[in-house]
Amino acid sequence: MFTRNFVTTLVVGLAVAASVPAAAIAQVGTSQGALNPNLATRDELSALAGFTEEVVDAVIEGRPHLSMLDLDGLLGGLLGDGDREELYSRFFLPINLNDTSEEEILLVPGVGERMAYEFDEYHPYAHIAEFRREIGKYVDEEELARLEQYVFVPLDLNSASDEDILTVPGLGPRMLREFNEYRPYENIEQFRREIGKYVDDGEVARLERYVTIG
Repeated sequence: MFTRNFVTTLVVGLAVAASVPAAAIAQVGTSQGALNPNLATRDELSALAGFTEEVVDAVIEGRPHLSMLDLDGLLGGLLGDGDREELYSRFFLPINLNDTSEEEILLVPGVGERMAYEFDEYHPYAHIAEFRREIGKYVDEEELARLEQYVFVPLDLNSASDEDILTVPGLGPRMLREFNEYRPYENIEQFRREIGKYVDDGEVARLERYVTIG
């Protein structure tokens, strides 16, 4: 006989899966207000509790930040452990679910060793909908939405829909057009070369975090 916990888990999992459109599945979780370290303005950073001018300068000068673990190391020399833990609910670089470590996952606010294990158990993820389905077995919809804003699954440059591509933080219609112009891409080097015609090396590196060649 099924237990009540099993039935509850099954119902939540089915509800999450049913809420995901069959096409054009976003690869980057919807923000719940956490600032992206690579995109936040100086004024937005200055408004964060504990962010002195020195900290703001360090964040801006260090862009693009390509790893939340490295960013934590940078801030470790400027803020205490408790300050950083509180900060990351409002300021976080989304982590690549398919290329991360337990140490980096544990930086996600509210994630302990048990949930870090669940994050890792189901990778590689094909898309963010798979993350919703699997992690939705363990948390309610509100908590799932909160966790989702801290993660992403790289999108396949050659098969992603326009809607998928537009989930990349800081990417608008103009760059969407450039992404599409050169498809299909043969390799990531071609992506760097073509997109590098429009933005500097730092921005190419920032965008590259979110893509892959299938």
